[in-house]
Amino acid sequence: MDEDVLAEEEAMLNDIISGIGKFEKERGNLIPVLQMIQEKHAYLPEASIKTVAEHLEIPACEVYGVATFYNQFRFHPPGKHPIKVCLGTACHVKSGDIILENFERKLGIKDGETTPDKEFSVERVACVGCCALAPVAIVSETVHGHMAPSKVEGLILRINMEREKAEREKQESEK
Repeated sequence: MDEDVLAEEEAMLNDIISGIGKFEKERGNLIPVLQMIQEKHAYLPEASIKTVAEHLEIPACEVYGVATFYNQFRFHPPGKHPIKVCLGTACHVKSGDIILENFERKLGIKDGETTPDKEFSVERVACVGCCALAPVAIVSETVHGHMAPSKVEGLILRINMEREKAEREKQESEK
């Protein structure tokens, strides 16, 4: 790991430790503590499980068990462009699972994972409430209805092109 990543992880852990200190050492605070960490950092870093366990004086396996039981908690940082593929009834019937598989294949990651460059993450969701637009994918908070496998590559390509354009503009402005 490079020094920037290590420094970032250390700063995150210090922030988590200071945030946890505001909670009393009671087992009943487990979910609120996990929610606080998730809200601040968008996921539960691996080191946070042990830190929470030590603060609440409970086994780390219990913290992990609770965190894995509730699907609101993530264990990997979300990408800059999170992709949520609806697999509710209407989307499932209209082949939402194929849309999810296409995103996974094009990005080289599975459900719940983030690309190594931290640009994209993919997640299946139960329902987004847009059944008339099925199948639906939400990309960076933009709803894309009537998704087709052929649209997946175009969405990813457009985001990558926009990122490259922004990087070029930034480099030119720095000259």
